[in-house]
Amino acid sequence: MGAAQLERNFVLSDAINKAAGNDSRAIGDAIRALRLGELVVYPTETFYALGADPFSQAALARLFELKGREAGKAVALIAADMASAFSLACDIPAAASRLAEAFWPGPLTVVVRARAGFPASLIGPDGGIGVRVSPHPTARALAEGLGHPVTATSANLSGRPAAVTIGEARAAFGEKVKVYLDGGKLAGGAPSTLVGFDAGGFRVIRAGAISEREIAAALRMEGRE
Repeated sequence: MGAAQLERNFVLSDAINKAAGNDSRAIGDAIRALRLGELVVYPTETFYALGADPFSQAALARLFELKGREAGKAVALIAADMASAFSLACDIPAAASRLAEAFWPGPLTVVVRARAGFPASLIGPDGGIGVRVSPHPTARALAEGLGHPVTATSANLSGRPAAVTIGEARAAFGEKVKVYLDGGKLAGGAPSTLVGFDAGGFRVIRAGAISEREIAAALRMEGRE
């Protein structure tokens, strides 16, 4: 048995029932699992998310299959910081930068044009990829440890309510997810607001925790400075 297989077996056996919130060892196990192409469940500022390495085609295929999500339906990402988030883009609209400065870390997902070479299964029909910086320390720690953003689709079967407890996520996925990071009962409520950009300004693709009025006000204030 090779070293890579031994490493994989360690992660699967040691981490499958781990639920330790912000514990550094648990987060380390989750990062190792992600690097091996496995799936993890982790807390965000709204709901639990199903994490995969977006640059692993095998992990993405497993994610779509597990959720019962239609292949080709774009999946948003969580980044450790603004620089990491915008490293995914081939260009960054000025309005996107302004909103990131105003609302990150926070529940605002901006859709930017994906750079060349980005996995096609994560790109929307208009060439965009959605990304945010979460205020939840566990979510950011995963992205930082992985070295690039991590998928942030909600930890539920497609069409079912999003999970606000680790128990709800476990009930949906069971042992098909290798690491569960327990952040307690999450706030739930509205999801992150999804915002796109064009020559005419911004458009709200999905209403969420940050209102269109707040977004417009942030852009107006920036323009006055």
